[in-house]
Amino acid sequence: MWIVSLILFIFILGIIILVHEFGHFITAKKSGVFIYEFSIGMGPVIFSHKGKDGIYYNIRALPIGGFVQMAGEVYEDDTKIPKEKFLCNRPWYQRLLILSAGVINNFLLALILLFLLAIIWGSNVATNKIAKVEVDSAASKAGLKDNDEIIAINGHKISNWDVGQIYLYYKVENNTYEFEVKHENGEIQKIKVVPDKVKNENGEEQNVFGINLNTENEKGLWGSIKYAFTKFGNVIHSMAITIGGLITGQISVNNLSGPVGIYKVIDTSMQYGIAQLIYITAFLCINVGFINILPFPAFDGGHIFFMIVEKIKGSPINAKFESICNMVGFALLMILMIYITIQDILHLF
Repeated sequence: MWIVSLILFIFILGIIILVHEFGHFITAKKSGVFIYEFSIGMGPVIFSHKGKDGIYYNIRALPIGGFVQMAGEVYEDDTKIPKEKFLCNRPWYQRLLILSAGVINNFLLALILLFLLAIIWGSNVATNKIAKVEVDSAASKAGLKDNDEIIAINGHKISNWDVGQIYLYYKVENNTYEFEVKHENGEIQKIKVVPDKVKNENGEEQNVFGINLNTENEKGLWGSIKYAFTKFGNVIHSMAITIGGLITGQISVNNLSGPVGIYKVIDTSMQYGIAQLIYITAFLCINVGFINILPFPAFDGGHIFFMIVEKIKGSPINAKFESICNMVGFALLMILMIYITIQDILHLF
């Protein structure tokens, strides 16, 4: 079955990358920017076609990214290209749209997939309310009860479980988590829980609290629209909290997943059917879009950040400085990707 999982992994990542890069491509082309290459994947070219428009459409060996190579992305870099066809010479609003279009496309695809998921299968959404506390579990021994509503974890207020479960990855002292709950009688209580340590299928220890969350199901047209936007917002919120945790050191980099980790998630999701695979695709779409919009060099958000600074100061950023920042940013990303991939591989054994 691994070959099916691998094909599905490549297909899902390929769709997400294609949608993202097509956003950059079509807006750049419609804006009159000269485009050299449209590539899906990274590394060596395994298929290339030169279109009638003179653009090279390539598929590269590693399905972990893609790019649209445009003239003048930072400065005029080709003496054979008319000045008005350089990206750097297009109006500010056009450059902003071109750089944002990939993220916009990812977000739109995610919303469409979430809507389709809900309209066809319905949507089971975990709430903050505990449906069942397992007998003799860590939660039961600590005093959590059925129908308790979790309103905060370790002092962090939570409005949905997408966000709540992220705080369970935050570092704590003595492996002790503080749950602030509202009991059925309206009483609010803070309860300290020390989760059990249980080894998963990879031999790694994980925290087990012994609680099952209540789920709500959205159905129908309006319910499906509501679910799509609510889930989208929840995932964005949880991503922001994750990034914040990484910056402050409250979440370890070891908790991140690279291509190998994503492959394993897709492989596991196959046993739950097409609905779960659609959800995973939507989730990854949101992740790719969110990461790309961060104001970090080499990301779309990094380019947009320099554009905003340019607009504020009223003059272009030094092209050499911006290029160096992008190269350093890309190098750091590659180092992080290699580290995460090594950790993912080690988790398999």
